[in-house]
Amino acid sequence: MMQTKKGAFNTYVGIIFGDFRNRHAKCHSVADMAEVVGGYWAKEVVGAIFIIAYVLCAGSGILGVTVGLNALSHHAACTVWWTVLATVVVIACASVRKMHQIGLLTMAGFSSIFIAVLIVVIGVTTRDRPAAAPQTGPYELGYYAIPTGVPFAAGVVASTTIFCSSAGSSAFLPVISEMKNPRDYRKAVYVCMGLVTSAYLAFSLVVYRWCGKWVASPSLGSAGQTVKMVAFGVGLIGLIVSGCLYLHVSSKYLFVRILGKTRHLQENTWIHWCTWLSCTIGLGAIAFILVEAIPIFNYLIAIIGSVCLAPISIILPGWLWLYDYWGWIKGSAKQQLAFWFHAMFIPLGAFFTVAGTYGVIKMIIDAYASGLIGGIFECADNSHSS
Repeated sequence: MMQTKKGAFNTYVGIIFGDFRNRHAKCHSVADMAEVVGGYWAKEVVGAIFIIAYVLCAGSGILGVTVGLNALSHHAACTVWWTVLATVVVIACASVRKMHQIGLLTMAGFSSIFIAVLIVVIGVTTRDRPAAAPQTGPYELGYYAIPTGVPFAAGVVASTTIFCSSAGSSAFLPVISEMKNPRDYRKAVYVCMGLVTSAYLAFSLVVYRWCGKWVASPSLGSAGQTVKMVAFGVGLIGLIVSGCLYLHVSSKYLFVRILGKTRHLQENTWIHWCTWLSCTIGLGAIAFILVEAIPIFNYLIAIIGSVCLAPISIILPGWLWLYDYWGWIKGSAKQQLAFWFHAMFIPLGAFFTVAGTYGVIKMIIDAYASGLIGGIFECADNSHSS
């Protein structure tokens, strides 16, 4: 139920972004939109959050590739070296200049990760017990329709993780300028988010039904070693492409901000290419460091959701809507209801930002204290295959 509600919410956020962009044609990113409603400093803050968010998302792709390489090789090399290799591959793919030039990679990536998840979903239903559960003696799946006794930190981290799974609407904006018919934007959002939400709901229900609390992180490892290797083998392209896309989008934003209105932005000059490659390599290196500092997939996703996507995908859309429809505060009853509905986005986003950040920081500290995370730049097998 929560996945469906948050999927619908994130779909609507995508519509708010698109409509605001159509009413303010000079806006090409969420930072441009923030400048319209809040001035220079709002643009700088939102731009910084946008870059951090998508660098972290690129890091999640790199981490997924690293786990996959460990699983496929039975941890044949130090995890740090696999992370370096994954980072280099992601940077190379992200360095392609135009979004449409990586369109085929996008389709291949989507297909591979979709098939990989489907393999795991089918695989978990064929086992007597989850792969991560005790293989002898009694065990509990530990799932409840309404969970009880869940610590606040764990609950808010789980909630932000679910929210983050479909909160990428801010990445839709750069695509509008490359669409043949920008008026098809709404249809594209509905199709994309409908498919994403339906797939998340169907797959998560099956995996949770058969694995309960024993779901692996990432979930491709939930059906045992053999299925895990098959799933990662099929899904490796998708993991690479996901990291590539997020790194490309964040690098493109930084690239445009650096070159601004100079001729080097459009012309294939030496400065143009040096700046572009510096953006992809520099942000890719930052993603590598973040992955080494937070090597647990769930925590990385939770940080993205709380620190970055809650401000961008909850607070900012509400602010944008209020800016365009401020007069509705004195309008009809229906208009006033709509006004206060969108006004609630701001405190809701603030809650997820503060509470989610507190929750994930507490859980990371606990993970280091308990030995779940041994340290940064550690060679240990993060796929649990050896």
